[in-house]
Amino acid sequence: MNWEPFLTCAVTGAGDTFGKHPDLPVTPAQIAEAAMDAAKAGAAIVHIHVREPETGKGSRRPEYFREVVERIRDANTDVLINLTTGMGGDLVIGADGMNDTPAPGTDCVGPMERLVHVAELHPDICSLDCGSMNFDDDSMLFVMTPSYLRASAKRIKELGVRPELEVFELGHIELAKRLITEGLIDAPALFQICLGLSYGAPATPQAMQAMLEQLPDDSHWSGFAIGRMEMPMVAQAMLLDGNLRVGLEDNLYLSRGVLASNADLVRRAKEVVESLGGRLASTAAARDRLAP
Repeated sequence: MNWEPFLTCAVTGAGDTFGKHPDLPVTPAQIAEAAMDAAKAGAAIVHIHVREPETGKGSRRPEYFREVVERIRDANTDVLINLTTGMGGDLVIGADGMNDTPAPGTDCVGPMERLVHVAELHPDICSLDCGSMNFDDDSMLFVMTPSYLRASAKRIKELGVRPELEVFELGHIELAKRLITEGLIDAPALFQICLGLSYGAPATPQAMQAMLEQLPDDSHWSGFAIGRMEMPMVAQAMLLDGNLRVGLEDNLYLSRGVLASNADLVRRAKEVVESLGGRLASTAAARDRLAP
């Protein structure tokens, strides 16, 4: 049991949620404000994606990341900043194989291009997806080959940023452990167990337990699930001695039919933790635990 877990708030993501929530943070100013509100509510870490302000679609433009990060830093908000590196891995397979692949909707670039904003802004943490996977029920693949992952891990280590190893199934954990063995990722590593995405590990206690059992013994780890299983997995991760994640990237609702804000979700997670007799770790405590 983790009596004092730290909590990450994933503020907006890049998924198809624009238009489904009237107050979804979209502009850099909105994303920064939502991140700071989440920190005030109890989040020790904010996980940042950015979006195109006009369309709401996910973006990887460094200038948007810069505005978000500078707004948070200029406000002296005491929160650890975790920037995504997951953009730029989308490959849409055409109906006729390589004759029409990449198909429209593809945004697949090399590992260094996915890290431009990290190199410019030097966040405390950046996510690192630890393998490829089917990412929808149609023709899209998220592409992170072992060679891309090695190149990314090497560059992140050179930058002095802590990688958060996002693992969506057991094979991702095995690949991440190989990189730790190769010295590309320092131990103790920080893992994020991601549950409930299409064709990744399901959002069940058994899946979280199975993935936890494969992590290196000295790991820091958090876990989350999307949709209605978000809060049940807050309790599950805490019971398994892990840390927590909530946010509008993963779930739009506070309860059935009631739309949430990021701060609402953080406060609800705090209630869950306190109902089990614990308390959320402060940013300072999370920073100390994750220090090299």
